[in-house]
Amino acid sequence: MPQMTSPQDLFVHELQDVYYAENTLTKVLPKLAEEVSDDELAKAFEHHLEETQQQINNLEEVFEGLGLQAQGEKCPGIDGIKEEHDSFMKENDPSEDLLDVFVTGAAARTEHYEIAAYTGLIGMAKSLGETKAAGLLEENLKQEKEALRKVETISKRLLKDNVKETVG
Repeated sequence: MPQMTSPQDLFVHELQDVYYAENTLTKVLPKLAEEVSDDELAKAFEHHLEETQQQINNLEEVFEGLGLQAQGEKCPGIDGIKEEHDSFMKENDPSEDLLDVFVTGAAARTEHYEIAAYTGLIGMAKSLGETKAAGLLEENLKQEKEALRKVETISKRLLKDNVKETVG
């Protein structure tokens, strides 16, 4: 990675980071949808996969508007969340219910990460006068916030159901 010397350089770097993250998620979300046993959770992952593909299109439009080729920059944040999932699965033999609860937590962490990334990018885009880019990034942010709300709702239900089963 070349030395970043300007806010524009940082903006492009952060775009590349989130572009990598979104592309990674297009590979992870179908696996999660198959892995979980809760139908609502599986459908949420399938729906968010469609949104993620649209988010990638929005990011590509942002790159194009900057006169750049869309490309990702390795994102240690998203890779870390993925590695945590893989380690959990390797080190444990979770029941279906426990796996579903774990995966909702990982999904929430992912959404929080993306929300933080898009919030920062929107601020940079606005300060750089990139209003069209800011609008596209705001569309992505709105979807991420809705995905987080949905996964948190599912998580609460799963936790409530699991506590009843283990305590009751």
